[in-house]
Amino acid sequence: MNNFQETISFIKEQYNTNEFIPLHVPKFNGNEKKYVLETIESTFVSSVGAFVDQFENIMTQITNTQKAVAVVNGTAGIQVALRLVGVKAGDEVLTQALTFVATANAIAYCNAHPVFLDVDTDTMGLSPIAVENFLIEFGDLREDGCYNKKSGRKISACVPMHTFGFPVHLDELIRICRLWKIPVVEDAAESLGSEYKGKPTGSLGDLGVFSFNGNKIVTSGGGGAIVTNSIPLGEKGKYLTTTAKIPHPYEYVHDEMGYNFRMPNLNAALACAQLEQLDGFLENKRTLAEEYASFFASKGIKFRTETPDTKANYWLMCVELENKEERNLFLETTNANAVMTRPIWQLMYRLPMYANCQRDENANAEFLEERIVNIPSSVR
Repeated sequence: MNNFQETISFIKEQYNTNEFIPLHVPKFNGNEKKYVLETIESTFVSSVGAFVDQFENIMTQITNTQKAVAVVNGTAGIQVALRLVGVKAGDEVLTQALTFVATANAIAYCNAHPVFLDVDTDTMGLSPIAVENFLIEFGDLREDGCYNKKSGRKISACVPMHTFGFPVHLDELIRICRLWKIPVVEDAAESLGSEYKGKPTGSLGDLGVFSFNGNKIVTSGGGGAIVTNSIPLGEKGKYLTTTAKIPHPYEYVHDEMGYNFRMPNLNAALACAQLEQLDGFLENKRTLAEEYASFFASKGIKFRTETPDTKANYWLMCVELENKEERNLFLETTNANAVMTRPIWQLMYRLPMYANCQRDENANAEFLEERIVNIPSSVR
């Protein structure tokens, strides 16, 4: 069994340090200080300001969509996106068990029930085959949508998550969901800059949601964005996330339950400066991914790479070990030597609040859960 010392040395060489190497840290080499200072000097540091508008415009350009809505974080974005496509209390939402907990939490915040289905081994994201098999067995297609024959609940949305920036098989997934009258909300929190058949992730479903948390490829400190090619949906999203207030010079009129999910102008300023550098970040990370791929191939370790017809942003890079025992040894050895590594998430149905949710066998997800480890992936 490999003791992984050569791996540790190689990673330290890539980052030219013998100090602690974190998993992913932001890089501030652009106009971050300038734009944040401009915001402070303008006094518009809260939820209204020029940088919020600028951020939304940049996001429509990057994602090739018609409308973007700045929000406080990606989780809130998914919650609102689900409401926009019609998810109501008591409904069900199809998603993957192999995901960060925010995906499931956003569904629960809508008082809906997640249904955890398997992933594909090549993308580590929601499997169209698993979705189709589930719907063939449990789906009941009616005039007003799809219902679960087992629970009697309406299946109101499907949320695929592009794991670590690797796009899921979107064409097939969207085709299946359209047949069953199920809207698709892309959890693109990790995939800013990734492409599926030449199209940006987040732009193919009914809506897409991105995260700008501190550990993402581009950060606003904290923040998110909803994107869509439906201007009515986008405008409704902006309205709901800004307390559902009817525009008026001075009166406070709110005609439905909204959310105070606005991204502050201060955070938007940071995001704009970061987005200006996105292309450079992507190129830098793809170079690192190529170097990792070459090194790990020489060591007989599987480094996860993008699938055909896709372009991954390589947000968090990862290796696939032979089994759980080798995974644990890799984690222990690297972290003991000041190289941060991290296992992929526990499957959602292992968490107490989601233990009773309906699911399939999740054979692929359980296989990956025991083998996938993230390695340092910061822009150098």
